[in-house]
Amino acid sequence: MVDIRITNEALDIASCVDWVMGPESGGIDVFIGTVRSETKGKRVVQLEFEAYQNMALSEMKKIAAYALQKWPVHKIIIHHRKGVLQIGQIPVIIAVSAAHRAGAFEACRYIIDTLKETVPIWKKEVFEDGEVWVAAHP
Repeated sequence: MVDIRITNEALDIASCVDWVMGPESGGIDVFIGTVRSETKGKRVVQLEFEAYQNMALSEMKKIAAYALQKWPVHKIIIHHRKGVLQIGQIPVIIAVSAAHRAGAFEACRYIIDTLKETVPIWKKEVFEDGEVWVAAHP
């Protein structure tokens, strides 16, 4: 089972973990991306995320399908936020459940790494002295 979303709403860690839990799952791995206060020595004011939504969702589904095929995982959740986010807010949550921890760990890492490389989501880093558009998760 897979739950994939791109939303303007705040992401909910507890509901994501609850969704992937199940009696068949002995391990859950969760990646939570947060907006940090500094990048390369520059103070971050906020981040702005944009997505080519239809293509991004399609790519995220491909990533999840591959992970389900490669590792013995039960459920995958990939939620990504768009819009303006402040320091400490959450732009991405990935949660994976599996019978054993190895599959959950490996699939979760694959998902976030591949999302960074292939999904058309961009972020604007807004600094005290300017701004720059970059790939969503460099």
